[in-house]
Amino acid sequence: MSLLRHEIEDFSLTAYHNGKLETVSKQTLLKGWSVLFFYPADFSFVCPTELADLADYYDQFKAVGCEIYACSCDTEWSHQAWHDSSERVKNVTFPMLSDPAGDLAQSFDAFNEETGLAERADFIINPQGQIVAYEVTNSSVGRDAAELLRRVQACQYVADHGEQVCPANWHPGDKTLTPGLDLAGKL
Repeated sequence: MSLLRHEIEDFSLTAYHNGKLETVSKQTLLKGWSVLFFYPADFSFVCPTELADLADYYDQFKAVGCEIYACSCDTEWSHQAWHDSSERVKNVTFPMLSDPAGDLAQSFDAFNEETGLAERADFIINPQGQIVAYEVTNSSVGRDAAELLRRVQACQYVADHGEQVCPANWHPGDKTLTPGLDLAGKL
């Protein structure tokens, strides 16, 4: 079953964020556009490359009104230790959610029962709390922050422009398509 257009469930988790612990809940996500960025584990091989890539693009996500929430089944203390000891992860300034029981990952169908870890999955959530796009990849395949940012911007554009759709490789400022008017791929 697809999770598109499903409203996210209520949750409340502790996050390690800029040297402090804070609570993040569904209500927190309803303040704007959000990306829940699930990854398997702290102190792992591919995950720090992804979080470092997101950190490099974080200002651009913030500029379009989107907050990033990294999430794994590790504790907030593990997040802090990883953040403090990893050259790649030390530049992360977005919240790192702690989901040690895997409840949030399970509610997004992003929990691997066999390993007890979150899958490598990201969910774009609109300000109404609905999932508008998501991607789940093999745990050995890292994701690209630039592409995730592009997908966020496309989702925001469609939300603001109703009938318009974004073709492949669309970026802000590119032409869009109007169903019924743009036939056979002609613009």
